[in-house]
Amino acid sequence: MDIIKLSTDWARAEVFSAKIVWLFSLVEVLAAIGFWYWGRTAMAKIFPWPLLVMGLFLVAVGAGLYGANKPRISRFENEAQLNPKTFIDTEIQRTAKSQRDLATVFKILPGIIIIAALVIMLAPGAGWRAISVTIILTAAFLMVVDSNTTARNNDYHTQLLELKK
Repeated sequence: MDIIKLSTDWARAEVFSAKIVWLFSLVEVLAAIGFWYWGRTAMAKIFPWPLLVMGLFLVAVGAGLYGANKPRISRFENEAQLNPKTFIDTEIQRTAKSQRDLATVFKILPGIIIIAALVIMLAPGAGWRAISVTIILTAAFLMVVDSNTTARNNDYHTQLLELKK
């Protein structure tokens, strides 16, 4: 298996994930505009702010993903050609760290969802409910994206270990 193709394909898939996050951020911002423009109930009038904040948060998340992975595509090509063994060892370490980080994310995001659900049940105000619903929406979306990232990272890590043999 070609290490350069394997690594650049992985990085390109991460860049694609960043674009998906940006697309969802656009959906949240458009929903905020829709609630602002057409919202008539007290709840609908409160939704624009949490949706806008979360949409901007997702823009930042997408920028982080893009900024971390886009430069890797060309860097992978150079590093793998210079010293393939060192490159594979470095990538194995990085993907192992990513596995640990993603495991943490899958403990934190469900916890956030549970807390937000409790706020919905216990807080009488429309503002708290709008904030909590928006948090649940965003956290659930991030879990979908990170599920794909976890699978891709695990597969990449396994292939790197096979190349090291």
